Amino acid sequence: MKLVLSQEQQQLREAVRGFLRAAAPLRKAREGYDPQVYARLNGELGLSGLIVPEEYGGAGAGLADLAVALEETGAALLPGPFLATQFAALALTQVPDKELLGGIAEGRVAATLVQPEQDLAFDGTSVTGTLPRVLSGAEAGVLLAPAPDPAPGPGGVVLVAVDLAGPGVTRTPLETLDLTRGQARVTLEHAPARVLGRPPAGSGIGDRLCVALAAEQLGVLRASLDAIVAYAKIRVAFGRYIGSYQGVKHKLADMHGKLEQAESIVRYAAWAADESPGELPGAAALAQAYVGRACFEVARDHLLLHGGIGFTWEHDAHLFYKRAKADEVLLGPPRIHRARLAELLEL
Repeated sequence: MKLVLSQEQQQLREAVRGFLRAAAPLRKAREGYDPQVYARLNGELGLSGLIVPEEYGGAGAGLADLAVALEETGAALLPGPFLATQFAALALTQVPDKELLGGIAEGRVAATLVQPEQDLAFDGTSVTGTLPRVLSGAEAGVLLAPAPDPAPGPGGVVLVAVDLAGPGVTRTPLETLDLTRGQARVTLEHAPARVLGRPPAGSGIGDRLCVALAAEQLGVLRASLDAIVAYAKIRVAFGRYIGSYQGVKHKLADMHGKLEQAESIVRYAAWAADESPGELPGAAALAQAYVGRACFEVARDHLLLHGGIGFTWEHDAHLFYKRAKADEVLLGPPRIHRARLAELLEL
């Protein structure tokens, strides 16, 4: 097991970080999704196709490489459907579809994936149901959803694709806590759906989603800590830099400890996804049980340590706080993942 980034991964990190610093600085996050930035992200760096196998036009990279990119997009609070599309790409690597994987690799297709607990009716050609909260549902062009297998025999689940611009689809943007990335309510009324296939047993799609999200959370955590450390070095109160006060520097040390633990957990989980599938369920549960909460706590404390200015609408602190909270519950609150981890450990 290797928890240190390789030279190629370090170069990937620097390339993504440099691009986002120039094309998507933090001040633009308030403006929401910019299709031109997204097109450049895929055209110049090919990030959308990073996890897509080479036979479908992608880079054929592993989840450890994708985690590096997601950490940087998380730190930049990148708006738009990038995370949602990577969720869809991770599902499609287990249920391959040439058309969709090729479109994602080329940056032509923005997709989103709904979670298995959604209740959809599927008659073999169309789906009906209401999806109350779909990540990037207003920006994505394709919806991937698990639906009951209509074929005779034992019940099962198939993955279907729905054109979100097609007939029978109604999308209603939602007012969400996170201002930098939207969600939408999607209502399907006999919307045409194409069957992609049945996910193989033990495919671990949900576990891979947990790892991908944890990588983004790691980026949010790191950027929050970097911001407050920089502020503590220049803010003066009562004739001293606030970073010199015991109450502040001890809190910063605690936040740094959470960062170190979170980074190790994410690196381990990404390695397990690529190299040791047997360890993935526990690693993924640990990633969401720990990293999700740690990310929110660091973002919360970084807002508080900014003092009065941190609570203003004009400051960026609340953007990190809101992204951290939205991410913390995106795949279920931490208690769900703690319970699953305890079950896997037979506690």
